[in-house]
Amino acid sequence: MSAPADRGESRRAANARKRISRRPSRLGSPAGATTTPDRVGRSDAGFPGLLGRVWHRAEQAGDLRAAVEILLTLDGHVPADVQLRAMSHSDEAALKALFGLTWRDEDQPAASSPAAPGDDDEGDEELAFLGEIALSTSGRIVLRGPSQAPLDRDRLAGGVLRVPWSQRALHLYQQELSRAVDRQAESVADCRRWLAGQGAKGRDELLEQAKEAAQRTAPFVLYQENNQYTNFRDQNTLTGKTLWPGHPDCTLSSLHGVPLELWSDSDVQLVVCLSLLIASSGFGRVEEANGTQITTDHVAFMLERIRRDYNAILPAPGIAPAASHRVADLAILADDLRERRAEVGKSAQLYREIHGALMHKIERVAGTVAGPALEAEAAICRDLRARLPLTGTTLAELGDEVVGDLAWLAKPHGDYGTGLESLVYHTVAAVASALRADFAMSRGMRSLPALIAAMRDEQWEQICAWDLTHYFCCVVPLPDTGRHFGDSLSAVADTAWAMSSRMQYNSWHFVPGNLPRTRAVVERDHFVPPTIPDISLYSDQHHHGHVNNKVRFSIRSPQAVTVDGRLFNGFIDLRLLRCEGPPFTEQDLLAAHRVSRLVAAATGAAAELAAAGEHFEVTAFDSPWHWRQVTGTEPGTAGKSVPPTGHPGRAHRAP
Repeated sequence: MSAPADRGESRRAANARKRISRRPSRLGSPAGATTTPDRVGRSDAGFPGLLGRVWHRAEQAGDLRAAVEILLTLDGHVPADVQLRAMSHSDEAALKALFGLTWRDEDQPAASSPAAPGDDDEGDEELAFLGEIALSTSGRIVLRGPSQAPLDRDRLAGGVLRVPWSQRALHLYQQELSRAVDRQAESVADCRRWLAGQGAKGRDELLEQAKEAAQRTAPFVLYQENNQYTNFRDQNTLTGKTLWPGHPDCTLSSLHGVPLELWSDSDVQLVVCLSLLIASSGFGRVEEANGTQITTDHVAFMLERIRRDYNAILPAPGIAPAASHRVADLAILADDLRERRAEVGKSAQLYREIHGALMHKIERVAGTVAGPALEAEAAICRDLRARLPLTGTTLAELGDEVVGDLAWLAKPHGDYGTGLESLVYHTVAAVASALRADFAMSRGMRSLPALIAAMRDEQWEQICAWDLTHYFCCVVPLPDTGRHFGDSLSAVADTAWAMSSRMQYNSWHFVPGNLPRTRAVVERDHFVPPTIPDISLYSDQHHHGHVNNKVRFSIRSPQAVTVDGRLFNGFIDLRLLRCEGPPFTEQDLLAAHRVSRLVAAATGAAAELAAAGEHFEVTAFDSPWHWRQVTGTEPGTAGKSVPPTGHPGRAHRAP
């Protein structure tokens, strides 16, 4: 099916149209015709640049303890426990012996912990061994301990720091390493027993589930000792964007039909741990192990943290802790967490905190809505009352009004062909101003009537075949956003459109995840639609679009919408971005999530109109629209520098 605005277009005309650039500053020009890039990014942008800066800071720290603290947090970019849980058991033992640092609750360093190398009370001890500590190109801390070869310089983000080992440190290391080996052997044996109990059919089902999780979730990187399991970087070892399901290079695919006795210890732990994570909350939980070791101890750590957070909300007695770190006991806890998760979500807002440098995600339980969120909501409501036919004083009241009197959503309003478009634009502009987001945006589907017609005819393959033009995203920058792009309106307009296009792709990527699992749906590339909001820190590391467009801090608030009786998770969302400055807070996220509920309520109300036979489409928010809103000029006009007071165009005028 062609795009809503292009019905009846010939194939030749469609192909000719696709050869014309849609970038706002080049509208009407042949795509790919420029000989030089519009913007040249910083040479030290992205993850390699961050690692280089972190290593330089560590080298300049002055002492090993300070250097290790810098490396553990990537100089304040990630929580220290993520790096601690990324280490192999020998590196973990070394760090504990040398610095008394560990992530294990039962092993927290006490007053008798060993002093760090170089501390005064170790100064008189004779040097027994000179080791190394460094930062790998994957962002992990790596150490060279006794009897180990020098670290591979080709896999390091910088050089190495020399680490003196005393006899006492060697003794502690030997003890820690012995304990780690025993733990590992016991865990592997337990995992093998559990998998054996599943039978051949059960193991195949677990492998299929794990492959589906790898294929339908965002990129992740997991470690098993020094083995890397990833659908993202270096040599992919799991199904994802690079390896198709069943690819012989996919670790999970290669285990089908292989006797359990021939599975490696690493693969055994991978399959068991993925199964436990998925059992606790679905595929999304896998991303919460991103950048860490995938062992039963690490999974137990994660599940226990979640249990404590849930029990702070649930009535007593809450969820019982796992009786042990045995797989059977962890499976009981995982099932309990999944069963009670919805109950927690009814009493408090769940969200994910994303640390972009290592793509690590942590599920959080938000506190109550307080002053900052309420102040932002009041400002947003004042603006919307001035621009829309609404009178409510809270976002909930505005949503009720929209649902109670929805006819205007399908009729022209202001400069827009429908009230829905007007509501989306003014809401996005208002929240950008209230929460000081350099860019704010909201996405959706252009033709709800077309979606409903296709669903009623069960044309699932047709829906899967729709391209990005069937979706829209309204992106609104603040007046002073140009300061991040050389004060160029043209660059701001191009960036806004690039973001809009990417968000259209996200809609395209999520919609099939809500459809019946027909062959067309299963074979279509898609992710499991998001159901809870998230807040991201330092996202300008790996994703090329985020690096190029300076997406450093962000909030994403997805919402479900019911369309003709079918629930579509993640059908719309609201996103806020900051290129630099302070990160967004939990209160910002709570305010944004209340705003996105209003957009979802309006979209659901519009879907009711469409289901009742009303015909309308969203025609705004294309490339020319973003150029006009940002520059205040017609397409084809060269972008000018942003005036000191900000451009008077609608998208740049603060509400």
